[in-house]
Amino acid sequence: MDIKKNIVIYTIIIILLIIGIIISTTSIKNETIGIEQNQKKLKKLKISKKEVPYINEKNINRYLKYKNKNKNLSLEEIITQVNIGLDKKPYTHTKKSIYPNKLYILTNKYTYLEKDYIPDNLEYLDTSYSRSGMMLVKEAKKSLEKMIQAANIDGIKIRVISSYRSFYYQEQLYEKYKKEDGKKIADTYSARPGFSEHQTGLCIDIDDTILDYNNFHKTKSYNWMQENAHLYGFIERYPKGKENITLYTYESWHYRYVGKKIAKYIKKHNITFDEYYVKFIENKEE
Repeated sequence: MDIKKNIVIYTIIIILLIIGIIISTTSIKNETIGIEQNQKKLKKLKISKKEVPYINEKNINRYLKYKNKNKNLSLEEIITQVNIGLDKKPYTHTKKSIYPNKLYILTNKYTYLEKDYIPDNLEYLDTSYSRSGMMLVKEAKKSLEKMIQAANIDGIKIRVISSYRSFYYQEQLYEKYKKEDGKKIADTYSARPGFSEHQTGLCIDIDDTILDYNNFHKTKSYNWMQENAHLYGFIERYPKGKENITLYTYESWHYRYVGKKIAKYIKKHNITFDEYYVKFIENKEE
């Protein structure tokens, strides 16, 4: 009986090994076919990874589809916009924001922060240049103060009217705007809770203490910010002419701290933080 039993066991083991080899071989074959198919699709795009290092082979079908719908765009623009998520409807196919507490953390209509996310090193801003109760991440606060000091020397007034907002504060604000203007319009100028850049503790809304912030683009303070903000690591986050990328209406008063290196690059190349992120930051190694 023992011999028969052992023969059965060995037979089962051999069968399982054969099945494993077949599955493994099939998997390798499918991967090889997949790679070959991707290579063919890349040829259709007429572009290589050397030309556009941030091309994502997982998105090849999306690139091709987006290209057919947007024949006026360059291949680089197609790849950049698909990587941002712009081939999908806002607030669909969303993903959790990575790089918590980094200066290059991203939030937009495809990337969110969790309800309990609170940035490290939040500090209150001085009421000499800010409304009461405003907070920013420590490094952003230091750079902001240097920028405001430089502006004051040039006779320019800058006041912070909004900065860090919690998930729950943004939730209340968004609901308020929805009741006032309806969801469709509210979505053009207000972020849904979890998707707001204010939750990062790295952005500010400002005015010149005289005109309403909606008219900030008409002020000398705005002109000064356009010329100098990047020198202190700040960028205009939702610039005019880039609404199709940011998916927000133009906000001349909204500035984001990203650090001097990134801010200078964005300024020089006239791109948004969303574009910079998918080109140089997304999936980078820490």
